[in-house]
Amino acid sequence: MSFTLRDATPSDIPAITDIYRESVLNGVASYEMTPPAEAEMASRFSAITSNGYPYIAAVAADGVLLGYAYASAYRTRPAYRFLVEDSIYLAPQARGQGVGKALLAELIRRCTELGFRQMVAVIGGAHPASVAVHRAAGFEHGGLMKGTGFKHGRWLDTIIMQLPLGDGVTTDPEPGVYPDTLYRG
Repeated sequence: MSFTLRDATPSDIPAITDIYRESVLNGVASYEMTPPAEAEMASRFSAITSNGYPYIAAVAADGVLLGYAYASAYRTRPAYRFLVEDSIYLAPQARGQGVGKALLAELIRRCTELGFRQMVAVIGGAHPASVAVHRAAGFEHGGLMKGTGFKHGRWLDTIIMQLPLGDGVTTDPEPGVYPDTLYRG
């Protein structure tokens, strides 16, 4: 499958909303039960990008959005400021085609360049394909939380995976260097 990666833009929100809607309705990656409307997805997009986090789109040669990925704060307490959580969502036709792997690799690259030290994946439903793509990117198993959600008539587990970025925890961050300046609390 031929595709390119680029920064997502507000004009991608309708396609992002459609991809996410399908995931909410049919998948277990998101624990939402009701798909958010475009306005809510636009608000989420703005909150992520206005804080300097990367938000990436995978686009087919014909211009169709195949998937998207973004990094965001894992938690908002200041000590967490060097840790990001990744999120990846794919259109059904893009699954198993290397799109998720490419999006994750680019997200890792960008977050490393921004100075983040750790990336965490919170894998809803303990989905085997999500676990595999993260493992292939070097993430390690960080934990299993059993029965964290109930969706589609069954209890779902959540797997936590983690990847050190850059120097990881081997050196202290330089004061005042991004993402140290990201925290606004």
